[in-house]
Amino acid sequence: MREYQLGEFEEIVLLTVAILHEDAYGVSIKQEIETRLKRSVSVSALQTALRRLEKKGYLKSNLGEATAIRGGKRKRFFKVTKGGKSALDYTKETRMSLWSAIPNVTYEYARA
Repeated sequence: MREYQLGEFEEIVLLTVAILHEDAYGVSIKQEIETRLKRSVSVSALQTALRRLEKKGYLKSNLGEATAIRGGKRKRFFKVTKGGKSALDYTKETRMSLWSAIPNVTYEYARA
């Protein structure tokens, strides 16, 4: 099912949006990824991935209310769509299928 192919970073972003649920916006997504995965995320890479996932139909976004704290600027909130959930399910099933196909003998060679 080619339509559900996700790159590694796309998968991470999509999973993070799902984790954050109602609080998934640019800064919170970036912070969550950096905290959970101990890896630096550039704002431009994140924005590119969010736009790409939205274009694929895996995410949808809407603007929140303007706040004085942000100088009147509105946050763009993201949510996982039904297609995004299907993509995540497919990716998880594919990875689990691969993990379960590794013969135990493979790990014996790794210990040597």
